[in-house]
Amino acid sequence: MKHTPKFLAGILAAGFAFASIPAHAAEVDGPEVNWRYSVWGNPRAFTAGIEHLAAQLKEKTGGKFTFNIGYGEQFSRDRENLDSIKLGAIDGASFCNFYHPGKNPAFMVFSLPFLPLGDWDVNVAARQKLYAHPALQKDMDQWNAFVYAGAVMPQYEFMGNGEPPKNLEDWKGKRVRAGGGIGDAMEKLGARKTTTTATEVYTSLQRGSMDAASFPYTYSHAAYKIPEVSAWFTSNMSPGTSACPTVFSKTSYEKLPPQYKQLLEDLRPEVYEVQVQAYKDIDAKNLPEFREKLFEVVYTPEQLEELRKIAAKPVWDEWVEANKDRFDGQELIDMIVEIANSAPKK
Repeated sequence: MKHTPKFLAGILAAGFAFASIPAHAAEVDGPEVNWRYSVWGNPRAFTAGIEHLAAQLKEKTGGKFTFNIGYGEQFSRDRENLDSIKLGAIDGASFCNFYHPGKNPAFMVFSLPFLPLGDWDVNVAARQKLYAHPALQKDMDQWNAFVYAGAVMPQYEFMGNGEPPKNLEDWKGKRVRAGGGIGDAMEKLGARKTTTTATEVYTSLQRGSMDAASFPYTYSHAAYKIPEVSAWFTSNMSPGTSACPTVFSKTSYEKLPPQYKQLLEDLRPEVYEVQVQAYKDIDAKNLPEFREKLFEVVYTPEQLEELRKIAAKPVWDEWVEANKDRFDGQELIDMIVEIANSAPKK
């Protein structure tokens, strides 16, 4: 995995850049701590970074810092993870911004369509820089939470049934699972959007109440077994992504001794490294299987240019206008674009 440390270090003054994995010569001594962390679904590439964190905390503290991951609804419902943190029922969780836009309006910037977040280094840098922005911090303050690490979400693609959307007009009338700005973009193509949670998609496609679903490509499609109930997939549409970060309770974090807080800081780069590599590894496995079983929709450069003309900046402008009384959405968009433009060309 190739990184550009100089670029990342230059734009992430807070020290969030990829870094060499810190060496721990000895275990970190401290009190017994038992944390509960909630995430929906089953273990998959998305959870690889958190699973690594849990294992390392246990190892480095000799089992004294236990980071229990509750999958599915073991600790909390997926749409209620922020509420559960605020209530003190859990110590940390993953959450997806488009599950509840009203709970995290500024975080919805990451769901705007066709932002330049395809490069992994830009993806990480943009998320960490924006997570330090007052508007996004305010979103989390109301839940007594803060972002520990961003889930480095891949670009989304669609998978579905019925006639493949070989042309942009073929999306008209299709019922699609697409949250946030991706959903807004699909509506401009004439599709009908829904924000069905990930765990509900399989049944919806199977029953025919949904025609297609967008998921982080390719790990999430496979993790939720969507190919089993699909006939086609898009591979270069790249309509956007989302924000599903790892957040911790402020109260729980403040109770930690200094050495445990430092350990969490030291392990953050590893969380990113492990997660990105997990995505790359699963793509190498999934893509050949997708192509063997399903019809692959590949859009031409002309189609993609038309798609962005219809559904990129118009959606950005509408989002900025809708939130102008709460925060400066254009500033957030400009920050992402600036980071992407400053990145070394590969």
